[in-house]
Amino acid sequence: MLVEDGRIIIAGGGIGGLAAALGLANKGHCVTVLEQAAQFGEIGAGIQLGPNAFHALDRLGVGEAVRAEAVYIDQLSLMDSLSEQPIAIIPVGERFRERFGNPYAVIHRTDIHTPLLEACRRSTNITLLTRQKVVVYDIKPGGVSVLTADGTRHDGAALIGADGLRSRIREQVVGDGGPLLSGHICYRAVLPIEEMPEDLRWNTVTLWAGPGTHLVHYPLRGRQLFNIVATFQGEPSPVATGHGEPGDRAELMFRFRQVGGKPKRILERPSSWKRWVLGDREPVSNWSDGPVTLLGDAAHPMHQYFAQGACMALEDAVCLADKVEAAGGDFAKAFVAYQQARIVRTGRVVVGARLMGSKVYHPGGVEAMVRNSVLGGKTPEEFYDMLDWLYGGPVEDRQSGRIGARSAA
Repeated sequence: MLVEDGRIIIAGGGIGGLAAALGLANKGHCVTVLEQAAQFGEIGAGIQLGPNAFHALDRLGVGEAVRAEAVYIDQLSLMDSLSEQPIAIIPVGERFRERFGNPYAVIHRTDIHTPLLEACRRSTNITLLTRQKVVVYDIKPGGVSVLTADGTRHDGAALIGADGLRSRIREQVVGDGGPLLSGHICYRAVLPIEEMPEDLRWNTVTLWAGPGTHLVHYPLRGRQLFNIVATFQGEPSPVATGHGEPGDRAELMFRFRQVGGKPKRILERPSSWKRWVLGDREPVSNWSDGPVTLLGDAAHPMHQYFAQGACMALEDAVCLADKVEAAGGDFAKAFVAYQQARIVRTGRVVVGARLMGSKVYHPGGVEAMVRNSVLGGKTPEEFYDMLDWLYGGPVEDRQSGRIGARSAA
């Protein structure tokens, strides 16, 4: 059934933007997605999907399609990169799935973006447009008018800014300047499995933690590839100088010069790297302006240390669609309800990710010794209890019974 309350415009065709479009279209709304690139696609390689992401994907109707492409790992492994000894192991097999109702998996970004894109293309309620970079919006009686860089104007009843870390929509709604650049630099590479050291081809998400550095690796695409992510802390810079640009191998190896032989062997394998300067923002108490709101990284950009950026965007999309439906076409009311439901949860992830980076992944000396002692003494059930707030999904979804028990991979 088509809802006759005006077209909703979404700026940004990434995972969050497409998920929002699909969620709203499934409720009967007409949606136009404006993507600035020449085609819809995803930059980057692997991402991690916690059970809460699968809760959201199931609600959107694409859970099974994503499951078919995911790799189901055995455990999350935190290793000391200096001693090369395990710090903590969190099994994510049957007990984990029974606890949280869904698996923990890793997947290529394209393999989650594509099912969302295909579902949007099948929907008669969704229009997908490329080469449409939103630069400004104007609120007018009955809705909003959006201007793109090529001079095209799009009119709608509401606007959702899903246009990422440097969102143009956020500039108007929040006006908090550029992202906070803390000096965290990330290098990413993908290796064919035959190029990964044979004794390190583990079916785990493995994190090697060291002073000011950490290295993550896990398998992708039927275990034919390995995703490699190396992050180090440098001096904060006022300017982002890397966003998927070619990385400097000499810089990377210098930063990781203290690590042990196993992580170093992994770092030596890729012939090329892509380099990102990482940033986040302070959580804010409002990200809406009447019939305009934000979603995903535009609303709450975060460091990757909880592996929850895409997961939070998927949750946003489901929540947003529910609140729009409940408000009966009053978008300003719906958007206030949506942000009230999401601000504390996403803010907790933003702040928690910062703490994870400084106190779990990157400490040295006595702080690292304390970390190893505290985490090394925990049982799997104690880790599950610690993570229940996150992987169990939003409180309102639990209370409504929308999160059901699933254990199938």
